[in-house]
Amino acid sequence: MQKGLFSDSNCSGEIVNLPDGQYRYFSNFIEEEITNNWFNILLDPKNINWQQEQMKMFGKTLKFPRLTAWYGDKDKVYSYAGLTFHPNDWTPTLLEIKKIIEPICDTSFNSVLLNLYRNGNDSMSWHADCEKELGQNPIIASVNLGAARDFQMQHNKTKQKESIVLENGSLFVMQGPMQHFWKHQLPKRKNINQARINLTFRTII
Repeated sequence: MQKGLFSDSNCSGEIVNLPDGQYRYFSNFIEEEITNNWFNILLDPKNINWQQEQMKMFGKTLKFPRLTAWYGDKDKVYSYAGLTFHPNDWTPTLLEIKKIIEPICDTSFNSVLLNLYRNGNDSMSWHADCEKELGQNPIIASVNLGAARDFQMQHNKTKQKESIVLENGSLFVMQGPMQHFWKHQLPKRKNINQARINLTFRTII
């Protein structure tokens, strides 16, 4: 770890045990100056190949209510929502972030899905990251830059709900059987005008 990079002295994060799942939350994980620099670099379309993907549903073509980009090792193809994504090559900034979070998560990531929520009108609907490419009990590490947004979780069977605000510079790690028993979403928030970039690091097997 680089001295002066982390703003939390406790590098274990807050561990929350749920029925059939677990997550860790590191608030203010990265110093604000570094976080803001990353945000500005990743927001620039010259640095990240942002796309607004679309899918067909009920005979209609619908645009994703956010922009996305898929980066990773050359052979790490990822499929979700009926779409197949071939990775862009790693950028220096993405590799820097990956190097920082891997020791914290005790895993090696080979890909990352970036989401750009341009304002509170952008969102992500209920889903779980349980695609076969992610294997059993995947670790999903989420780095959050920009506007704070509500992150909601719901147990598939009991319907128990949990919610957490993911703040600028935070790290949120879902682990254990979380993806097999819980789904999650990022709802619309009309009062938010600022953009948010979310990087979800994954290991494709």
